[in-house]
Amino acid sequence: MLPQHRWFWVVILAAAGGAGLIYNLVFAQGVSPAAGFIYGFCIGTAALAFDRGLILAGLQSRIRRLPASLYVPAAELSYVLMIVAGNALGGVLVWACGLTEDPLGVAVRTTPRVLAYALAVSAFLVFVIRMRDLIGGEVFVNFLIGRYHRPVEEERIFLFLDVVGSTAFAETHGDLRAQEYLSAVFATLAEPVRRYQGSTDDYIGDMAMITWPMERGLKDARCVSCLFAVRDRIEAEAEAWTARFGTVPRLRAALHGGSVVTAEVGVDRHKIAYFGDAVNVTARIEALCRPLGVDILISEDLLGRLPRLPEGVTPRGLGAHTLRGRDQPLAVATLERNRDAVAAMTEEAVAADPASAARPRAAAAS
Repeated sequence: MLPQHRWFWVVILAAAGGAGLIYNLVFAQGVSPAAGFIYGFCIGTAALAFDRGLILAGLQSRIRRLPASLYVPAAELSYVLMIVAGNALGGVLVWACGLTEDPLGVAVRTTPRVLAYALAVSAFLVFVIRMRDLIGGEVFVNFLIGRYHRPVEEERIFLFLDVVGSTAFAETHGDLRAQEYLSAVFATLAEPVRRYQGSTDDYIGDMAMITWPMERGLKDARCVSCLFAVRDRIEAEAEAWTARFGTVPRLRAALHGGSVVTAEVGVDRHKIAYFGDAVNVTARIEALCRPLGVDILISEDLLGRLPRLPEGVTPRGLGAHTLRGRDQPLAVATLERNRDAVAAMTEEAVAADPASAARPRAAAAS
């Protein structure tokens, strides 16, 4: 089965093809439904590939740095060009497959009506994608299906990642630069979290909250592997971080899991929230990192439920500690790796996203 985020893109591209099919039925009397689907699919692929930075990433980056008065027309012009290119590709395929009697020059031409329709459909699809990006893929799906419209009791794993020294960075470089720094750190989390099937459910100041349903997070120790994959990615791009921000991010991490009540809350602004001791305990465990002099802590409760740890990772018990707001002491441990495992995991992080190997030069240039 495809991971959830891949299913999302399958659905989006199928919707683009479906929009082309509808155009064919409405404006071309359904002469060739397959041709309509191909046109829609190709136009949608071109527009979405540009939006995701898969093509012309440098151009997109420059457009996003433009002032608002220039950004909107520049972005619209870019999507027009993507639609024209996608329509031309679709025309070539339709003509080559013999699905049209029009000559090639006519098949690849973008008419004003096609352009207007494609812009409207692209704007809707991009809006859906941006909403998904804003609130997270899994949360977005849960909103759509109304899974948490009524409170649900479930078991989840929580990983809190806190950016160490962000306050000092803001005092030195200013709030705008600090926001850019935190945005870059949080963007680094995205690929490892997707790879290990987690969900970044919230950002609280300089901390990210990542969650898994208990069974999914325990399988193959995904929750632990995700944590080390994030650390490895930052380490692999240390040169770029230093060139761009003058420092390499350091993260404190806390892992814990347990029963929570998950519910959709809010009136004017909806969000999915977690209620229960597991969330509070994870926050208290993260606060223990500093006094214990470690960057990673995991509760012994969660550690005992893991079938195994990733290769090269070993736990070191740090005893039981009384947490604020909790009567019973909680035993915690830190997770450590040998150097060979660090090198192997770093190579795996680069292999999972080959573009990261070039990112140090790109980040330095920016």
